[in-house]
Amino acid sequence: MLKIEGLSVNYGSLRALADVDLDVHDQGVLHGIIGPNGAGKSTLLDAACGRRRPTAGLVRYRGEDITKRSVAWRRRNGMSRSFQRTSIFPDLTVREQLELVAAHLGDDRLDDIIRLMDLGSYLDQQAGRIAYGVQRRVDVALALLGRPNILLMDEPGAGLSAVETLRLFEHLRELVSEQKIVAVVVEHDVEAVFACCGMVTVLDLGRHLATGTPAEIRKDSRVIAAYLGSAA
Repeated sequence: MLKIEGLSVNYGSLRALADVDLDVHDQGVLHGIIGPNGAGKSTLLDAACGRRRPTAGLVRYRGEDITKRSVAWRRRNGMSRSFQRTSIFPDLTVREQLELVAAHLGDDRLDDIIRLMDLGSYLDQQAGRIAYGVQRRVDVALALLGRPNILLMDEPGAGLSAVETLRLFEHLRELVSEQKIVAVVVEHDVEAVFACCGMVTVLDLGRHLATGTPAEIRKDSRVIAAYLGSAA
């Protein structure tokens, strides 16, 4: 579904990603991306969704080279992205903004998404006044509208406690499984990733370090040395 080949991204003289390969094809499974600060995790998502043009390499979607396709084209054709900062409309109620985006994208599954993200009790509240953890769930719900085949999420747990992040990831795991979505999530909370992701990729200094199940990643000596340390 999503295949990245030899991807490199430079910011001037700084190389953020260097020859990274990534193959994500499991529907209904969360694929976590972890690594130290500056590892290139958000840059990888930016290149995948079209916000950042690679210096070298290819991005393939369903076998098609989409490296030069626009963000809008990718969104129309089933690739959605959420960001570290919420993109909600704070002055609208939760219901108003979900209905607005659902109508714009012609998505009739709004009730299912509201149920999966457990938003039913917040629909008539102004989005800017609900708890931040709920705002994150609204943000993910907005990204899910339009029937995406691929959902790219950049630190959905940003600003949340460990308990809130785990709860959000449990929602995401259920949602992705039920909707059979290919989902890639960047996250700093390693324990939430290990608890809820079926596959994990580790980046370090802009390079691919390892990909495997959470159990495999926990035992990988390269990952332990570069990122997890003795706490693994």
